[in-house]
Amino acid sequence: MAFHWALLCYALITLVVALSFLCGQWPIFQGTPISSFHRFLTFGAYQYFLKFVGAVLGDRGITSILSVEYYCCDRPNPILQIIYLAIIGSTYCIIVKTTFQYIPGYYLSGVHRYTSLLAVAIGILLFLLTSFSDPGTVTVDNISQYLSVYPYDNIIYTKKECSTCKLPKPARSKHCSICNRCVARFDHHCGWMNNCIGERNTRYFLAFLLWHFLLCMYATIAVGLVIAGRLKELKIVYILTVYYGVENSFRSLAPHIVQWLLGSYNTQILLLVFTAIVSLLLAGFFAYHAKLCLTNTTTNETFKWQDYVSWQKKLIEARASSAALKASIEGVNSERKPPENKCKSFFKRSPLENTEAVEKNNVYDKGLFHNLYEVIFPVRIRASHLHTKSKSS
Repeated sequence: MAFHWALLCYALITLVVALSFLCGQWPIFQGTPISSFHRFLTFGAYQYFLKFVGAVLGDRGITSILSVEYYCCDRPNPILQIIYLAIIGSTYCIIVKTTFQYIPGYYLSGVHRYTSLLAVAIGILLFLLTSFSDPGTVTVDNISQYLSVYPYDNIIYTKKECSTCKLPKPARSKHCSICNRCVARFDHHCGWMNNCIGERNTRYFLAFLLWHFLLCMYATIAVGLVIAGRLKELKIVYILTVYYGVENSFRSLAPHIVQWLLGSYNTQILLLVFTAIVSLLLAGFFAYHAKLCLTNTTTNETFKWQDYVSWQKKLIEARASSAALKASIEGVNSERKPPENKCKSFFKRSPLENTEAVEKNNVYDKGLFHNLYEVIFPVRIRASHLHTKSKSS
């Protein structure tokens, strides 16, 4: 029973920490404990840690911590790549050591010993492709292609020069301060890949998220079927009902079966809970980035549009306030009018309520199929294909 509560606490803590750290900044969690815990994990805890180091080791200790922070957060480094390989490698090794002895089983055939290895290998291959492929670095040789493919919308992108690269800055590009290069159709810098996600490797990144979601789901279902197979092979239900006199109903059998599983297959249950939680998180990440690709928007552009819409709303509100102030001054200076009906004045809309809604106009969204085509076939591939086609004709 003690292990039962430990397992429940493990699952809840894992879910809350992962959800808070990865999704706590989402608008849906604003004003909730998830948002507060996210701020603590990403900012508050680190500040308390710095104060503790300063109190114990002084300024030299803080300087050392800040230098480590600079290397980990502001410079390219393989730390998260090593952590990813350690997680996927150790998880697979634990599954092999604890679960493969039951394969083949009642519900799973022996082929899953090999398909599981193939699935992990494909996941690592997609990880390497995303990590070490060119995200779409803007250079003197290809800048003309990016300038022609992505026109300036004169809203969030205007014609200007990159102050670091000293090259014309194509629309949708961004200079990554970590990698120190301009990246075409810049989405974000991914620490797990130690690489930018841009025009040329967004397809690999999406494939990586989708495949790892399917991989975790595969692991969850396979481990679940192994446990169900052992339940069937050992005839646990039959033993409970015939030899122990337990009533043959779900309500009566469930507590005894759960207790037996927690005592006999606790490692498999821990693996099942872990892979199920990770699969849910990966499903959310994939859905978010798939939506961006289907609307031909990047993560970087999402933040730019949020800033633009916020600025436009403030501008409209300022104009409405100015108009209301002007109207009130004119009313004071004009001849006194009969008092307005109180009922009418109560339901009269404020000038601020008449402000029009600000909508973003994404000129790069050219329809579902065209947007997918841009992601699957980047500019360099399209350009080389067109060049080959023109030479052959």
